[in-house]
Amino acid sequence: MLILSRKKDEKLMIGNEIEVQIVKIDKDSVRIGIKAPCNVSVHRYEVYESIREANLAPTKPQLPPKKAFKNLLPTPGPKPK
Repeated sequence: MLILSRKKDEKLMIGNEIEVQIVKIDKDSVRIGIKAPCNVSVHRYEVYESIREANLAPTKPQLPPKKAFKNLLPTPGPKPK
């Protein structure tokens, strides 16, 4: 992880197209502005995690528990002679 010090109104670049600017500094928070191309998604981390979980949910198996299948099959009766 790269850690940088910046003051209000200072900027940094990520690659050639993403610009990050320190807009406001308060006691407990820092407000930043981000300029990025339209094809680059920019989200707060917690929003990103929610999106990622929602996208992964359809890939998880949605099978009912095994005991749900038990009632679907007939129980074996006595063996014929």
